[in-house]
Amino acid sequence: MRMRLFVQFCVFVLWSVAANAQKITYSEPERDDYKTTEFEIIGRVSGNILVYKADRGNYAISVYDNAMQMKDRVKLDFLPKKLISVDFVAYGDKAFMIYQFQRRDAVYSFCGMLNGNGVFEVAPVMVDSTRIGNFAKENKIYSVEVSEDKNRILIYKINQDRDDNHVFYTFLYDSTFSLVNNSRLSLPMEAKRQFLSNFQLTNDGDLLFTKLERTSNRDYIVNGNVVMKAAVVDSFEVFPFSMKGLLLDEVKLKLDNKDKQALVTAFFYKQKRGNVEGMYLLRMNYASRERLFEKQTAFSPELKQNARGESSTASAFNDYFIRKIVNTANGGFMLTAESYYTTSRSTPWNRWNYMYGGYGGGYYPYYYSPYSPYYYNPYGWNDGQGTRYHYDNIAMLAFDDKGDLTYSNFIHKSQFDDGADLYLSYMLVNVGSELRFLFNELDRRQYVLTENTVGPDGKVSRKPTLRNLDKGFTWMPRYGKQISARSVLIPVIYRNYICFAKIDF
Repeated sequence: MRMRLFVQFCVFVLWSVAANAQKITYSEPERDDYKTTEFEIIGRVSGNILVYKADRGNYAISVYDNAMQMKDRVKLDFLPKKLISVDFVAYGDKAFMIYQFQRRDAVYSFCGMLNGNGVFEVAPVMVDSTRIGNFAKENKIYSVEVSEDKNRILIYKINQDRDDNHVFYTFLYDSTFSLVNNSRLSLPMEAKRQFLSNFQLTNDGDLLFTKLERTSNRDYIVNGNVVMKAAVVDSFEVFPFSMKGLLLDEVKLKLDNKDKQALVTAFFYKQKRGNVEGMYLLRMNYASRERLFEKQTAFSPELKQNARGESSTASAFNDYFIRKIVNTANGGFMLTAESYYTTSRSTPWNRWNYMYGGYGGGYYPYYYSPYSPYYYNPYGWNDGQGTRYHYDNIAMLAFDDKGDLTYSNFIHKSQFDDGADLYLSYMLVNVGSELRFLFNELDRRQYVLTENTVGPDGKVSRKPTLRNLDKGFTWMPRYGKQISARSVLIPVIYRNYICFAKIDF
């Protein structure tokens, strides 16, 4: 009897270890993949893992098998020598490559389809072209939004020649890249300090974004709207915030396609140059055009005390920035925010210094160009200004379907680096049953990848050091991508080369 119980116990222990184990597989360094090489992780296509790489006008698709062994490196010789931007939409058996480039005084948008071997079986097709003149400073014209289920792809451009009116040109496609609808429509801009952000596409092909107005010194948002363009309707619908004198910043929009809802979150202040007081929340049903709730949730002194780090309790959230919003099964959501700031010999960066800087633009015409703060910048290895980057604690705030705060917790970390921040911040991995946070910690002057997990109850568990962490590799977790339900691909630096590591949870 005792022997049988002992055997059952051993089986349970072995099963528990196997369930929590991670398998890490590294790719081999490639001769042409220096750390200055630009890349984009496309994902898993037809069983292969595809990564796009660009270096000084040379473009290629690296094809890896599941063991991260190189199967092929497909050169993309048909591309122009200088691309303005590239976007990929990956499916199980194919991927679309949407790119734009300038030739003389015009910018062109093209789309090509590649298979799981990184090969373009047919010639790319042109989506649209735009004449910009010879004196344009900013030539990024087209932007791409993809729905959560990838059944709708939107390519659009916004002409901002006139301050009081923005003209949208939209091209909506399905998952076979067949045109569903194209539109030309105008959006009035009533105030000079209004700007557009948070563009997102629903599974039905509706475009939602925010139209915000900031103060004269650009510190705060004083007015806001959710704007919607239905998939096959050539007009906008505008849903204003009821802010009641609040000052906002870090306004984020999150879609819930399952319930056809849109959530707006932001930090709020009660006075200029004051402290972050709490969260502003607005939730609407975009199908019925119904406002579900709009409220303010003030942070308690206990919550601020846990968040404060080296700040005072009153200013505890002043360095926090919203990173991720995850919809939860109960109709609520979890929001993560990270403490971030810089110090330098000149001017330190914080949320009041250049937070709402201009997007840039040319003379003829002036087009909107959104950007991602997590886009890999291969030339950001040393800013030459003596800047130290700080990425500290991660706050997790969980809300129910009514917008009430149900629990909060923190992942405590202290990260800093001089001249670059490419190894800092974190990657959030959603494996369904829990959230996993991957980030580097310094250990004897070496970065070591660390894992913390958060369960449905908000409890944080620090996992043992990941196995097979080769000391020759330095991880860049925030540039990683989840390529399946329980697998992620993360870029790593080995000596002077970029490689990729796959983690299977």
